[in-house]
Amino acid sequence: MRSNIPVISVYKKNNIKSEVVTQLLYGDSFKKIKKIGKWIKIKNNLDNYKGYIKNHKFPSDQKNTHKIYRICAMLYSKPSKKNKINKKLSFGSRIKVLQKKGKFYKFDNFWIKKNDLKKINYKSKDIFKYVKKFINTKYKWGGKNFNGIDCSGLIQLFFNFNNKYCPRDTKDQIKYFKKKVKLKNIKKNDLVFWRGHVAVAISRNSLIHAYGPLKKTLIMPIKKTIDRIYKTANLNVIAIKRI
Repeated sequence: MRSNIPVISVYKKNNIKSEVVTQLLYGDSFKKIKKIGKWIKIKNNLDNYKGYIKNHKFPSDQKNTHKIYRICAMLYSKPSKKNKINKKLSFGSRIKVLQKKGKFYKFDNFWIKKNDLKKINYKSKDIFKYVKKFINTKYKWGGKNFNGIDCSGLIQLFFNFNNKYCPRDTKDQIKYFKKKVKLKNIKKNDLVFWRGHVAVAISRNSLIHAYGPLKKTLIMPIKKTIDRIYKTANLNVIAIKRI
């Protein structure tokens, strides 16, 4: 099965008041484990993450051809800028192009601008090449889209975009990436871990992270971030990993 909805929240339990643990983006595929009333328990094929989503008429999985590389891409009912609709797909969403007309591509029952897409097998040499697109994006626990994202979701999103595996949660990411480095040797794209939090270095001196206390994704000096998290949460860096 696959998601044909721009963003689907995945809950810890089959209850709307339950914790949102992650999200499915358009085109994400999953397996249905069981149905419980108006809910289904699923397993995400990207990372084997399990949770509950509201039941819906989901189509079967397909071989996608393209992915969205804008932070969000507008959808259209017809291949014309005049026919914009109130729907957007987030960065990393995946589609199967069915038809091409001018500067627009058709998928399912929608049209999207060609310039908002990369081919599905596209990989950037710098895995976090587009991470700054998320600056000022709202922090949201369990989020993975332009309306809200959390720290580990930000990391996973860019691995998935580059067709690479990455666990969903910080506690699993820190185990998955094996190569440790010292703070004095930190370089671009190293991952900095605290208990329950992760950031990615964008240089020797700066990092970017979806930071709950400041309610958004932002760039901060590495030393200042380490000092701030220790002073406000009494947490030290527990590992720096090289991807």
